[in-house]
Amino acid sequence: LAKNCLLVISLPASDTSGSPHTRADDVEVGGTRGREALDRLRNVVGRVESSWRPASAEEGFEIVRRRLFQPLAEPEQFKQRDVVARAFADFYREHQAEFPIETRDSDYEKRIKAAYPIHPEIFDRLYSDWGTLVKFQRTRGVLRLMAAVIHSLWEKGDRNPLILPAHVAIDDARVQSELTRYLPDNWVPVIEKDVDGPNSLPLKLDGEVPNLGKFSACRRVARAIYMGSAPLAGAAHHGIEDRRVKLGCVMPGETPAVFGDALRRLSSSATYLYADGPRYWYSTQPTVTKLAEDRAEQFKRDPERVSAEIERRLRKDLSNAGEFARIHPLPANGGDVPDDLDARLVVLAPDCPHTKDGGSPAEAAAKAILETRGNAPRLYRNTLAFLAPDRTRLQDLDEAARRFLAWNSILADDETLGLTAHQKRQVEQQIASADAAAAARLPETYHWLLVPSQGQPTEPMRWEALRLTGNDALAVRAAKKLRSDGSYLVSYSPTLLKMELDRVPLWRGNHVSVKQLVEDYARYLYLPRLKDPASLLHAMSEGVGLLTWAQEGFGYADDFDPAAGRYKGLRGGTSVTLGDPYSAALLVKSDIAAMQLDAERAVLVPVGTGVPASPGETGSSGGAARSPSTPVAPQEVMPTRFHATATLDATRIGRDAGRIAEEIVAHLSSLIGAEVTVTLDIAALVPDGMPGNVVRVVRENCAALRIIPDFEDR
Repeated sequence: LAKNCLLVISLPASDTSGSPHTRADDVEVGGTRGREALDRLRNVVGRVESSWRPASAEEGFEIVRRRLFQPLAEPEQFKQRDVVARAFADFYREHQAEFPIETRDSDYEKRIKAAYPIHPEIFDRLYSDWGTLVKFQRTRGVLRLMAAVIHSLWEKGDRNPLILPAHVAIDDARVQSELTRYLPDNWVPVIEKDVDGPNSLPLKLDGEVPNLGKFSACRRVARAIYMGSAPLAGAAHHGIEDRRVKLGCVMPGETPAVFGDALRRLSSSATYLYADGPRYWYSTQPTVTKLAEDRAEQFKRDPERVSAEIERRLRKDLSNAGEFARIHPLPANGGDVPDDLDARLVVLAPDCPHTKDGGSPAEAAAKAILETRGNAPRLYRNTLAFLAPDRTRLQDLDEAARRFLAWNSILADDETLGLTAHQKRQVEQQIASADAAAAARLPETYHWLLVPSQGQPTEPMRWEALRLTGNDALAVRAAKKLRSDGSYLVSYSPTLLKMELDRVPLWRGNHVSVKQLVEDYARYLYLPRLKDPASLLHAMSEGVGLLTWAQEGFGYADDFDPAAGRYKGLRGGTSVTLGDPYSAALLVKSDIAAMQLDAERAVLVPVGTGVPASPGETGSSGGAARSPSTPVAPQEVMPTRFHATATLDATRIGRDAGRIAEEIVAHLSSLIGAEVTVTLDIAALVPDGMPGNVVRVVRENCAALRIIPDFEDR
């Protein structure tokens, strides 16, 4: 016998010759004869053998380090290792909820030092997951793979403190070959599409979202999931938890939430990535995500259905009118918006977006509704505000609506598609996610509030574009924004009313009717925009009842007697109740009302006596009877008839007629007892003659409008 000799016999642990995925160079046993020789050899050495078990993950640390790295020799190198290990350990303890439980123990810091400069998670995945594969050799396979990984990182000049699963360059042909040689061939397209490669989904998402691209978050997440799930694709409990995914991705100084966002984006878009609760895994079979993407793309050819979904969501949100009297969602034209006295919010359709540049479709649509009500001019223009979508955000809202419709259609066809229980759960989760995304993008899109305004009566009307913010319903946000901007009042004070009466002025002579004042506030854009006439009537009542009404308020009268030159039922400083916005009662200038009331009180006690006048000496309705010694003020001569002729622009008849109706006819018709007649004369001269079809149309329209036409031949 030879001394100091050791015979080492390595027996294959498995017979892979019968595996359908075995290649010619991977046959270990060697067929039938090789199997017979292996059995005889095992019987011979079994009597005197001393078996050694394969290397564990901890022993693998040392094997890989000795074979692939130079040993640590300098004190600075040990110091650098300890600093890195402490930084990772502190980071894991600081974010305990984001990482597995074992990272909180002090032993994990020791494992980092032992595996340095490779993260222990790589060895855990290789020995625990990849080691379960029949053909994967726990020592030689790990060395081959890590040699390819380290060489690829060295060529790229990688300077990360540790090599994590996310740093395994799966796009490198050598590394990919080591990772796929143990798996079926159909894993290659999975890697190219959803894991790593020049046209892969993670690379695309990182390029589209700067916050993710800054860290290559999607690419790192995809690599970590692949390293932890590919070898277990056929296992009963496959997949890797989200905490372990982050453990294989995140380094100190980075935000774990960014990688959580990348994980959510990948799971909602990838074709081969599955998710079940906190577990994620890749499979060679496409998920329903691909089907949803295809159906969402098909909905681009059905814009009416997508618009109907957006409209449904919009109407649901607008069911909360907030502080507006009413909401008018998606009117087709001005005829769908009544001409009323209360303030309302008009929500424009998605095909009328707004931009900062001005002259947007939203502004044009709002202007058309503001100026006309069907075929008639709109009178009460100071009652409307307009909510419009943002042009740049409409695409995102459209995409979210299409994705929601796509996932809903898959759930409706679950029996036809033969969905598994897991796929059905996935579809339900994606429906909830798509619904939440669409709900979030709706207020992000509808955030422009267009408000017509006018500083002074002589200034032109202008549009103010206000941006909405907050978390409330759209109408609630709009009302809050208008109130904070001073463009909308739900209550009104008598002091402000008195100021506007004198500033504009709104007085018609020495008084103004309640009905006229209510209409003025609803018409003119230079006046405050009130919620409804009730707030104005309340301000009138308070202004009459003020103790200081003679200085800060106004009087109130039931009527005015032009012949006697006095107000009937005149009051001031007393409580009155106004509830009818169409009342013919009058507000009277405070100095005029005080003068009449003082005169009425003076004649109740004749000068030089202490005896009150008899009832027969006072007029009706509280009026004072004039004594012979009381001087009578000369009555102002007031005109009783008005006539005017105007020539209208034939191309802008509606505009000119509307201005005449607002600025002239409205003032005349507001006078008590006034009889206003407006006639329209039409004269057309056509030197070349009128075509027969035009004559026929005009005659038919005249008959319908009960107008007698008169045509003359030349």
